[in-house]
Amino acid sequence: MTELQETLYEVLEGDCLEYLNKGFVGNIHLSFIDPPFRQGKDYRFFDDSQPDDKYWAWLEEMLSKVYEGTTAGGAIYFMQREKNAEQVLKILREANWEFQNLIIWKKKTSAVPCEFRFSKQHQIVVFATKGDKPRVFNKLRVDLPLPPQYKYERTNGAYLTDVWDDIRELTSGYFAGDEALRDERGKRIHTQQSPIALLLRIILSSTIPGDIVFDPFAGTGTTLVVAHQLKRNAIGVEIDPEYAKIIEMRLKFSRPADNVLQYYDYYKFTPNLSDIWPAEKMSIGEQGKLLNA
Repeated sequence: MTELQETLYEVLEGDCLEYLNKGFVGNIHLSFIDPPFRQGKDYRFFDDSQPDDKYWAWLEEMLSKVYEGTTAGGAIYFMQREKNAEQVLKILREANWEFQNLIIWKKKTSAVPCEFRFSKQHQIVVFATKGDKPRVFNKLRVDLPLPPQYKYERTNGAYLTDVWDDIRELTSGYFAGDEALRDERGKRIHTQQSPIALLLRIILSSTIPGDIVFDPFAGTGTTLVVAHQLKRNAIGVEIDPEYAKIIEMRLKFSRPADNVLQYYDYYKFTPNLSDIWPAEKMSIGEQGKLLNA
């Protein structure tokens, strides 16, 4: 592993609401919210089986505090289960956020078949802003594979829509790959780890270099790892001390699987890419060497 250069980031260990209430976090330009989903998981420092009304009241309070600490036009991306879409939109609205998009993150795998309804294959990511319009919205163009029925090659890529079906999840099986963090026995450290590609897209879309990115449920630190490489300042709060240590190590030492440059060529048709992604372009061969390092 290669030691990274000095960065502008802060990892805060503890309860995100306590930090927000004390004013430790402010001037936020972008927040990524990926909280526990109240599925009865065995978290060491969070009751994931709390009553429904208590859970949503807690999230609404947190969203309100993040709103207070966000600059005018700042953005929030709130990830949740598809079955909770109505409740998510409700508490965002009550916390004064302005709805922009309900993004469908279509997974590569599907859940266990349901008896009385269609099986799910996506999560929702709600994009909202402080005020009617975002202060920053970079229109990304990606080099999508050409559909079989297309007659002509694309010469300048395609603009992103609100359906993201090109980002793989880090499941416990094949798709986890080298990116999933594992202990010395090969066991997953965090089964809900967010993929680098997801946070790369969010941060590129709604920030510019020098902005402040906030993650109140930092987990294993993917948001901070991506923000750091894109020359954004980053603040992460993590309640589990073990995960907080992992974030610090992940930021201090780079892993080939975490290097965002492997995706640079995919966004090469974005008109202002050099302004929002301060990095040298890598050739396909160089990307291959990086991934196989």
